Amino acid sequence: MSVMERRLQLLLDQQRYTAVSDEAERSGRSVAAVIRSAIDVYLDQDIAVRQAGLDRFLRLVPDEDGSDTWDDTRRLLEADPLPDVP
Repeated sequence: MSVMERRLQLLLDQQRYTAVSDEAERSGRSVAAVIRSAIDVYLDQDIAVRQAGLDRFLRLVPDEDGSDTWDDTRRLLEADPLPDVP
């Protein structure tokens, strides 16, 4: 990890600050560390590929009424496989 060399002022509404502060307390990190981590996750180039794959997969999940079976989902995946995702 590089040395911190840029200062940033960030204004948050109370709801966002509470969420970040709660996560900082829960994880034993500072608020700044939680925000840096969130930035790293958001800017991760692979996240878009993983999210697209997850979105496609979730569209194949059986309906809540049980009308789709695993065999139906497997056939859909075999017909249109998900991209290779790390």
